[in-house]
Amino acid sequence: MNPESAEFFQTFLYGIVSVSVMATIYMIVSPLLEGDKLKKRMGSVADAREGMRKARMEGLNKEQGLRNGNKGFVKNAVDGLSLEKLLEATDLRDKLAQAGLRGQRPMYTFYFARLILPLIFLLLGLIFLVGLNVLGQEMISRVGYTIGGVAFGYYAPAIYLKNKAGKRLKSIMPVFPDALDLLLICVESGMSVELAFGRVASEMADSSVELAEEFSLTTAELSYLQSRRQAFENLARRNNHPGIKSVSTALVQAERYGTPLGDTLRTLASENRQMRVLEAEKKAGALPAKLTVPMILFFLPVIFIVILTPAALRIGNAF
Repeated sequence: MNPESAEFFQTFLYGIVSVSVMATIYMIVSPLLEGDKLKKRMGSVADAREGMRKARMEGLNKEQGLRNGNKGFVKNAVDGLSLEKLLEATDLRDKLAQAGLRGQRPMYTFYFARLILPLIFLLLGLIFLVGLNVLGQEMISRVGYTIGGVAFGYYAPAIYLKNKAGKRLKSIMPVFPDALDLLLICVESGMSVELAFGRVASEMADSSVELAEEFSLTTAELSYLQSRRQAFENLARRNNHPGIKSVSTALVQAERYGTPLGDTLRTLASENRQMRVLEAEKKAGALPAKLTVPMILFFLPVIFIVILTPAALRIGNAF
C-alpha cells in the first residue's frame, strides 16, 4: 500500500470513528434534553384544575380584568374585530379539547389563524396573478388558484384540529380497554370513583400519557364540580369515541340510579377489547391492498432484474 492510500485509509478511519463517537454522545444526551413528557402533561392538568377553581371564584371580576388588562396582539385583534361572531365555528371548544388544547389561548389563536391565513394566501395569489401571466397561464386558471388558496387558508385551522384530535384519539383507544380493567379492579376493591380514576391515571401514565391526562382531569372535575354527571359527560365530550361515550353513559346511569358499576364496567371492557381486535383485523385486511403499489414499484423490478439478468448475460455471450 502506497503512502497516499495509507493516508487516505487513515483519514477515512478517523472519520468513521468521529461519526461513531458523535452518534454515541447524541444517543446518550438526547433523552436528557427531551425532558419528562409525563411531568409536562400532568402540569398542564394541574393548571387546568387551578384555572377551573379561579374561574368560579373570580366570576365577573375576571371578565372585567380581561377587558381592561393587557390582552396581547392576538387577543386584541380577535376581540377588536369580533372574530368569534364573524368567523364562528361550531363546537370549537369541544374540538379544541379533543385535540388536547384547553384554555382561551388556543381559541384566540384559532380565530386569528382563520383570519390571517386567507389574507396571506390572497396576497400570494395576487402575486401569482401577475407572475403566472409571464408564464402564459390563462386568467381563469390564475383566479382559480387564488380562490383555492384562500379557501385552503380558511379551512386549514379546522383541518389541523381534526388531524390532531384523530392522532390523539388513536393513541388513547389501544390502551383504553386495559384502563377499564384497572378501573374495574379499583371499583370492586372498594375505592370511590374519584380514587379509582386517580389510581388508573397514575398506572396508565407509562402506556398513554394522553389517557392519563384525561383520567386526571376527570378526577379533578369529580372533586370540584357539584355534579358528577357533568364530569362524566365532559370526559365523553373531550374524547369523541363510541367506546368512551358508552362508558360515560354507564357511569352517569350508575350515579343517577345507583346501579352496580362492576358488572357494567366488565361488560364495557369486553366490548372495547372486541372493538380493538376488530380494528386490528380491519387494518390487517387492508394491508394487501396497500402493499400492491409498493410491490409493483419496488419489488417486481428487482425480481425481474434478478431473474432476467443471467439470461441476458448468456444471450450476450452467445452472440
